[in-house]
Amino acid sequence: MHIVIACFVALALAGCGRPAVPFTHDAYIWQRQWTPALRESVAASRDLVHAWRVLLAQVARDGRLQAFAPDREALAASGRPVVLVVRIDGRLDRFDGDALRERIAQLARQWPGAAGIEIDYDCPTARLPAYTAFLAQLKPALGDTPLSITALPTWLGSPALDGLLAVPDASVVQVHAVQAPQAGLFDPAVAAGWVRRFASHTRKPFRVALPTYASRVSWNADGSLLAVESEKAALAGGAGASELYAAPGTVLGFVRELQAARVPHLEGIVWFRLPTADDSRAWSLATWRGVVAGHLDDAPLRLRLRDAGDGARDVVLENTAGTDATAPLRVDLPAGCALADGIDGYRLAKAGATLSLVTTQARPVPSHATRAIGWARCSAGTLTTMTLPGIPVS
Repeated sequence: MHIVIACFVALALAGCGRPAVPFTHDAYIWQRQWTPALRESVAASRDLVHAWRVLLAQVARDGRLQAFAPDREALAASGRPVVLVVRIDGRLDRFDGDALRERIAQLARQWPGAAGIEIDYDCPTARLPAYTAFLAQLKPALGDTPLSITALPTWLGSPALDGLLAVPDASVVQVHAVQAPQAGLFDPAVAAGWVRRFASHTRKPFRVALPTYASRVSWNADGSLLAVESEKAALAGGAGASELYAAPGTVLGFVRELQAARVPHLEGIVWFRLPTADDSRAWSLATWRGVVAGHLDDAPLRLRLRDAGDGARDVVLENTAGTDATAPLRVDLPAGCALADGIDGYRLAKAGATLSLVTTQARPVPSHATRAIGWARCSAGTLTTMTLPGIPVS
C-alpha cells in the first residue's frame, strides 16, 4: 500500500489548489441474458449508478457481429443514462472497418436516446494507428452520440496513444485482468502506476474500470494455462486450479487513494460487472454497494461445528457481516476433533495432533451466508464455535 500512496503523491501535488470532486460510478451490464436477478440488481442500484454501460453487441474473431437484446423497459425505469458497448474480439482475423462502422452506426440509430457508444477492443498495440483511423471515421457516423473507448495499459508505451485518445470524447482505462494470471486479478500498486501514466496521455475525460468479480484459473500438468473461468464456466479439468479474487477491502482502499490524488481528467469509476444474485463469481450486491458508498460492514468469519447426526459434525464457515469475506486457506480444527476430511476444495492436513482443512483455491464467503468445507468427529465438550483464526466463542 505504501507503493500505491507513493504513486499517487505526484498526481496529488499536481492537483493542489483544486477541490476534490466526488467520483461518480458507472457499472457495466455484461450479461447476455436479462434474468430476473439482473433486473432486480438494476432496479436496486439506480440510486448509486451514474450511468449503465450495457453490452449491446459483440464482434467475434471471424468478424461476425452478434447483437444482444438489453431490456429497454428495465433500463428506462432505472432513470439512468445508457452507454451502449460494442465488444470487438482482440484476435479479430480481418478488421473490415467500413462494414463495422456501418453496423455500429445502424445499432446506434436503433437507440436514439443512448448517452453514448463505447468500443471495447483489445487492439494489438502495433495496430493502434489503424484503430485511430477507424475511430476517426466512426465518430462522425454517430452524429451527436458521444463516442468512448476502453483502453489497455499495454498501450502506454506506444507513440500512437496520444493521437488515439484525442479522437473519442472519453475513455475507460482497464486496470484488472490485463496481466498474466500468475500476477493475480488486480494489483493496486501496479494499477496506480498505470493510472498516473494514462492521465499524462489524455486531455479528455476518463474513468478507471475496476473489478467486482473472481476468476478460476486452471492449469495443465506442465504449468501452462488451460482455462480462465469468469463470466461463465469453462468446464475445464486440468492438473490444478486457483481462485483469483479482487478483495473488496483492497479495491475500496485503491478508490480512496485515487479520489484523494485528484488525477487530472479522471471523473470516476466503471465497475465490471454489476453483481446479481445468480452470478456466483461476482461480489454480492450488498458488498458492491458498500464499496461504492465507501464503507464495508466487516466482521470476523466464524467456524462452526454443526451437528450432522451419528456423532459427526459439519465444518462450516459463517459470515455474519454485510460484506463478502475472503475464505481462509487453512482452518485448524479444535483439539477434540480426531477424524476429519474436507470438501468444496478443502483437504485434510495433519501437523502432529492438530487436524487442519487446507486449500489453494478458496472461494469468498458471501455476506450473511454459510459454507460447508468439511466434516469432523469430535469428542464431547469440544468447542463448536470460534472466530477465525481460532478465538473461542462458545
